Amino acid sequence: MTPTMIELAGAGLFALAIVHTFSTRFFKQLAHIQPAHAGLWHLLGEVEIVFGFWALIFTAILFIAEGNTVALHYIESRNFTEPMFVFAIMVVAASRPVLQAVTALVYLSERIIPLPGSMRFYFAVLTLIPLLGSFITEPAAMTLAALILADRVFGKGISIHMKYATLAVLFVNVSIGGTLTPFAAPPVLMVASKWNWDWLFMLTTFGWKAAIAVVVNALCVTLLFREELRLLPATENHQSDMVPMVLINIHLLLLAGIVYFSHYPVMFMGLFLFFLGIAHAYHHYQDRLILREGLLVAFFLGGLVVLGGQQQWWLEPLLLGMDSSQMFIGATLLTAITDNAALTYLGSLVEGLSDQLKYALVSGAVTGGGLTLIANAPNPAGAAILHKHFDHEVIHPLRLLLTAVFPTLVAALAFLLL
Repeated sequence: MTPTMIELAGAGLFALAIVHTFSTRFFKQLAHIQPAHAGLWHLLGEVEIVFGFWALIFTAILFIAEGNTVALHYIESRNFTEPMFVFAIMVVAASRPVLQAVTALVYLSERIIPLPGSMRFYFAVLTLIPLLGSFITEPAAMTLAALILADRVFGKGISIHMKYATLAVLFVNVSIGGTLTPFAAPPVLMVASKWNWDWLFMLTTFGWKAAIAVVVNALCVTLLFREELRLLPATENHQSDMVPMVLINIHLLLLAGIVYFSHYPVMFMGLFLFFLGIAHAYHHYQDRLILREGLLVAFFLGGLVVLGGQQQWWLEPLLLGMDSSQMFIGATLLTAITDNAALTYLGSLVEGLSDQLKYALVSGAVTGGGLTLIANAPNPAGAAILHKHFDHEVIHPLRLLLTAVFPTLVAALAFLLL
C-alpha cells in the first residue's frame, strides 16, 4: 500500500507525539528556565495534552492541504464515543458515594486475605478493583484504584521505587483484568461483537488466565515492598461523613446506566448531566469532582483517535504478515506505542483471521497495555490522578516502561502457557 502525503504526515506527527510523551519532564524543566513562557511549557509538559496537541497540528495541515470539505469529513468520520465515555465514567466513578461504596467492598474482601496490616489492603486494591473493571469498565476501575491508592498509599511517603512498581502493576492488572467480560476492556470491545465472543467465551478463554496473572502481580509487588507497607499506618474505614445509602444507590445506578449505554453518547451524556445535577444538589456529600482531569484525559484520547486513523496503512500489513507467535509478541510491543484498542480494531477489519491469530492479537494487546501511558485508554486516567505524587509531578515514561516489564511478562506467560 502506497501511503499518501497526508498519511505520511499523520505517521510523522504520531511519531513526534510518542517522542513528546517521553519528553514531558524536559518541558517541565523549561518552565523553570524560561519563566516568561512557563505557562506554555507547563502545558506541553502535561502528558494528557500530548496527542491532542499534535492532533490539532495534523488537523490544521489537513485543512491547508486538502481543504475544508475533506478535513471536516475526516474529523466527522472519527468516532469520539470512547473519549466522551471515559470522561463521564471517570467523573462519576470518582464521586464520594461511589468511592465510599468501593472502598467498603475492599475492606470487606481484605478480611479473607492472609496478609498482615496494610499489606492486606494494598493487595486487595491491586486485585479486586482491576477484576471489578470487567463489570464497571476499565476506566472506572482505574479511576477508583488510583484515587484509593493516592489517598492511602502514594500520599504516605513511600519510596519512588514503590510508586513506579505500584503504577506499573496497576496499569497491567487493569489492562488484563477487564477480560472476564466482552464489554469492559476497549481492545476486547472492538472485536467481541464481530467475532461473536460472549461472556462464557471470554471467561473460559481469557478471564481465568487474567485473574491468575492479576493475583501473581499483586502478590509479587506486595511482598517486594512488604517492609514499606508494614510502616504504613493501618487503614481504617472511617464512619465520619458517611454518605446516606439512598444517595450511594442513586450514584451506583447512574454509574451502571452510563456503563450500559456506553455505545450511545446521547444516553450516557444525558445520565452524566443528571449526575451533575444530583452532585450539585447534595454537594455536602461530594468531594471536588475531577472535571479537569477527566477533560484532559478525553482530550488525550480524542487526539489519539484523530492521529490513530492515519496509521492503518502501515499497521495493517504489518499485522497480516505475522503468525500466531509473532502476532502475540508484535501486538504486545506495538501496544506500547499505539492504543491497544486501535490494534484490535484493525484486526477486526481483516477477513479470514484464524482463531489462533484472533487470540494472539487480543491477548497480546491487553498484555502490553501497561507498558506506557498510551498503551491502554484508562492509563491516562490513572496518570492524571497520581502524577502529582511523583518527582516534579512527572511520570517518567521510560522508567514506567522498564518497571512494567516484569508484570507484563507475568501476563504474557499466563496467556501463552495456561
